[in-house]
Amino acid sequence: AGFWEKFQTDWVCLDCELMPWNAKVMGLLREQYIPVGAAGSAALSESLKSLDLAVARGVEIAGLQSKLQARFEAVEKYRVAYSNYCWEVKGFEDLKLAPFHLLATEGKTWFEKDHEWHVSTLAKLSEGSTLLMKTESKTLDLNDPESCLAGVDWWLELTGAGGEGMVVKPFDFIAKNEKGVIQPAVKVRGREYLRIIYGAEYALPENLDRLRARGLAGKRSLAAREFALGVESLERFVQKEPLRRVHECAFAVLALESELVDPRL
Repeated sequence: AGFWEKFQTDWVCLDCELMPWNAKVMGLLREQYIPVGAAGSAALSESLKSLDLAVARGVEIAGLQSKLQARFEAVEKYRVAYSNYCWEVKGFEDLKLAPFHLLATEGKTWFEKDHEWHVSTLAKLSEGSTLLMKTESKTLDLNDPESCLAGVDWWLELTGAGGEGMVVKPFDFIAKNEKGVIQPAVKVRGREYLRIIYGAEYALPENLDRLRARGLAGKRSLAAREFALGVESLERFVQKEPLRRVHECAFAVLALESELVDPRL
């Protein structure tokens, strides 16, 4: 793609995601997700059979039956959800890398470029590659209702087809308002993907009410500070400052990561 010549560098720092999901968390999949799905499905299936027998004998248990049926359906959706993000990995050729930010090259960071530039630049890098995968994106105008509706429709289509969701970002890589730097990104995951994060029955009304009541201020504050430290660490690195100066930022991020915040957020 002529990348090294264009950017006059022999290395690049990318913000990207390695896929498939199961290539990174196979132990978690085998030890947590699959056993929970199998156990839940088996237990609730047997419970429903027992309730069917009770109903056949004239026992009035319609309320309990509908409640267990909803739980059983939730577990089945949970099993489908995690399987959507897995495919067999036999070797390196089965992996895909989706880059979405060009963070730095020799002597320079690229934070002054907007997200459209990052996506289009890396799309060219992905052309003809069996490893690199283009990251799809859509630019929206928040002052235009039709543009916003197009974004919603795109998200619904994406998640309806089994996609994980999207990440909403301001147009500029580092965006500011009167209060300072705006949070750099917000994950907007699909309903079914969230089953993997919050559990099979998270979407039942009583569970959703509890999840919606959580405070997000702490997580947002951490995200903003870690973002600033990441930018600073790369600036120091490309300027060839002493390694200890780069490590200051890295260890500060690790310290923030040790704060007690719900890891599922």
